[in-house]
Amino acid sequence: MNLTKMASWHKITSQSLISILTGGFFLLPLAKNIKRWFFSYRKELLIVMIAVAVSAGAGLGVFAYLEKDVIIHDNGKVIACKTMKDTVRKTLDQNNITVNTCDYINMALDTRLQRKNTNEIYIKRAVPVYITADGIETKIMSYRDTVEEMLKDSPVKPEGLDRLMGAALQDKVSSDMSLRIVRVSENVISEKEAIPFTVQKRANSRLDSGTEKVVEAGQEGIREKQYKVVTEDGNEVSKLFLAESVLRDPINMIMEFGTVLHYKTSRGDTVRYKKVMDMRATAYTASFEDTGKKPGDRNFGVTATGIKAKKGVIAVDPRVIPLHTRVYVEIAGSTPDYGYAVAEDVGGAIKGSKIDLYYDSLNYAKSFGVKRVKVYILQEN
Repeated sequence: MNLTKMASWHKITSQSLISILTGGFFLLPLAKNIKRWFFSYRKELLIVMIAVAVSAGAGLGVFAYLEKDVIIHDNGKVIACKTMKDTVRKTLDQNNITVNTCDYINMALDTRLQRKNTNEIYIKRAVPVYITADGIETKIMSYRDTVEEMLKDSPVKPEGLDRLMGAALQDKVSSDMSLRIVRVSENVISEKEAIPFTVQKRANSRLDSGTEKVVEAGQEGIREKQYKVVTEDGNEVSKLFLAESVLRDPINMIMEFGTVLHYKTSRGDTVRYKKVMDMRATAYTASFEDTGKKPGDRNFGVTATGIKAKKGVIAVDPRVIPLHTRVYVEIAGSTPDYGYAVAEDVGGAIKGSKIDLYYDSLNYAKSFGVKRVKVYILQEN
């Protein structure tokens, strides 16, 4: 059959089919018309069926050529499918799968699918992890397997000597895991402290007892100590002494203290003495009654040491108070002090802790009697 005949046949066949469907042949019994039509056009019908089969086969071949095999591993769930889509993104959309920003996917969403090889897509879903550090809780979304891997991606992580609490680095990451980072710092610090000086005291026989005088001012030294200090979250937890050095030696203070005893008299004078004795006192004069000599007699009114007797001269036992010793005599009771005197005389009755006070008035000397006195041996200097 040539092309012209085929075109004519095709036109006749089309018209015949239209006629059968729309009109004339439906006037005959349906079965008889179908049979007559089939036998009349059996060759043409066969050709049409072959053409349809060829077209259908060609369409199926094209579909099979464009179809891709895809396996989606979604956080452990496996989905196998065939798709005509050309990218990862469209394939996931086709399967109603959404990948969040923090999730892991082994291919870029715009990656084109391969036709010849199976396309395997792996998705790992990120879970929330809460990390507290520096007083602030931070939420981290991570798809990592272990805590150590997760911390590498985290903006908040332990550094240096910091301690991780709540899990070990090798532990698996789980949803809503709570961790705490303790900030640990270790520093060597220096502290200075004073080294006290020593006060060296020495006696000064020219100073009154109870008084002191600084001869050389002291100065504290300086010692520097080094410590290793460990803090956790800003709080000191340990302080270890390392070493020390002396930056400046102390200078000792030299202080003198007085050894001279002193006494405030009733007259307001300060008597500086080296010894005080409790004694009994009597009074005498240069009269004949007291000395056995009269005016004009040799050595009348002259003491044992050769000086003229007068107020301020006392007679003593030289074994107790050496001659020429300067004293101050304090009389007990209401009698005024005899005052300053010098041991320049002796007497036959003056023995031991007894002294004789010289007065010019015989009557006063007689009325004096025996009184308790304190005799202060005065400091020579």
